[in-house]
Amino acid sequence: MEYRTKSTRGNQWTADKVKALRSHLGLTQQQLSGELGTRQQTISEWERGLYRPRGTSRTILNLIAERTGFKYEVAPPGEAEEG
Repeated sequence: MEYRTKSTRGNQWTADKVKALRSHLGLTQQQLSGELGTRQQTISEWERGLYRPRGTSRTILNLIAERTGFKYEVAPPGEAEEG
């Protein structure tokens, strides 16, 4: 059984979206990394577009975004993001 909501299915966390969520939360990279249980360097790499959150990290970001009222648009799977 899958528990994803319609608003998070297929969500692609781009560098800009990660930065915007962190700003929305009022957190530093270090603080966000502590909340996610990851390294600050990982947050920095996401925000610079070197990597994208995946797996559990992506799921947690989706949950945080939903529960804090962070508004983002979901790009259809396979659609290229403009930068």
